[in-house]
Amino acid sequence: QVQLVESGGGLVQAGGSVRLSCAASGRLLSSYIMGWFRQAPGKEREFVASIAWSGVYTFYRDSVKDRFTISRDIAKNTVSLQMNSLAPEDTAVYFCARTYVNSRRPEDFDSWGQGTQVTVSS
Repeated sequence: QVQLVESGGGLVQAGGSVRLSCAASGRLLSSYIMGWFRQAPGKEREFVASIAWSGVYTFYRDSVKDRFTISRDIAKNTVSLQMNSLAPEDTAVYFCARTYVNSRRPEDFDSWGQGTQVTVSS
């Protein structure tokens, strides 16, 4: 079982940038896919982005495609989410998660971090 710990959230003004990191304990295999999800108050958890640990591919939800970048650092065992041009609607708790399948459904991810709050003020 892998443990995931997110960091880097905070309060930022609209148009600003935040970089989230997810540190994983244990070795991440090339077959894993790492994802970022977010959950705003009163809303369901939604897919944001994912990356194959092998680095072969990445996926994004349409609303963040041109603003967010997911990446991974094999040496540091971390997955990052660079978020630019942030808007108030990006306000949410952001979660890092792991899966073995190419999916955007939260139920397909079996390991989750505790989440980190990102608040974008207008």
